[in-house]
Amino acid sequence: MTLFINDYSEGCHERILEALTRTNREQTTGYGTDPYCEEARAILRREMNCPGADIRFLSGGTQTNLIAMTAAMRPHEAVIGAASCHIFTHETGAIEATGHKVLVIPDDEGKVRPAGILAMLEEHDMAPHMVKPRVVFISQSTEVGTIYTREELQALHEVCRAHDLLLYADGARLGVGLTAKGCDVTLADMAKYCDFFCIGGTKNGALFGEALVLVNPVLQPDFLYIVKQRGGLFAKGRLLGIQFAELFRDGLYYELARHANEEAMRIKAALTALGARFQVDSPTNQQFIYLTAAQADALRQRVTVDEQWRRDNTVAVRICTGWATRPEATDALIAALQQTLQ
Repeated sequence: MTLFINDYSEGCHERILEALTRTNREQTTGYGTDPYCEEARAILRREMNCPGADIRFLSGGTQTNLIAMTAAMRPHEAVIGAASCHIFTHETGAIEATGHKVLVIPDDEGKVRPAGILAMLEEHDMAPHMVKPRVVFISQSTEVGTIYTREELQALHEVCRAHDLLLYADGARLGVGLTAKGCDVTLADMAKYCDFFCIGGTKNGALFGEALVLVNPVLQPDFLYIVKQRGGLFAKGRLLGIQFAELFRDGLYYELARHANEEAMRIKAALTALGARFQVDSPTNQQFIYLTAAQADALRQRVTVDEQWRRDNTVAVRICTGWATRPEATDALIAALQQTLQ
């Protein structure tokens, strides 16, 4: 059965595999100092219209978030995020294991809002007896598949500037966020409004890897010391540079993300026609629905989807498409949904 449980089940796009094979026997310097990493950085800086950005390539999402957060905070400082944010729910307490609290705000759309930030600041205005918020953590797209608009990003940027906070965006699924219908945010906007953010490759056609973009000069000095200390300085760094150069050289990154969204929208349209209940209105590759226990069990006999939780007779299911989802696999999933829900 085709897996609809995540967007990283396959290896990588064939162009990346070919580029890695073609350059396999070349000798280069290590730790990201090679020509391929430099090329990838130059491409991304042009794409972001941000020549001063410091860009570092790391191997995975949790590692990237951990390094970014610990680089930005002093021991008594904390990070604010949505209650569904990845660093709070699915990273085994990696941030908190370093001594930094993760302060969370419930939100049905998985977003952080300016009002929530202000409330959290007021709640922690008891220096020196409580931790001091320093970083605002958002995800684009969010953990429930929603997206931030340019207006929302600008509002977060302004409240962070007014209160000496740093704005970080987890872009593990940045591709599907930027290419979603109704999204008016570009990569240049991310660089304009965020102090730092990451561009996910693992979930969008790369074999592995994330690009961490440090826009704010405050974050750049001695950053590589922290990367090394946290085990993130990859000796064969060119393997990451080759992948990101290939993804962004001529728009492959956006092409792959757009495909994931298009397949998800086909599924969403079928679910809507069947009267399915959605957890949230997601324009991206993650669709969350509520089924009865009988429906969920019947569906999972036909296709592999991600069961989030069961409560009484209600089951929350996530259906996730990806850069390599085959249209015929989507057709089979839609047929299974029709057989199950009609």
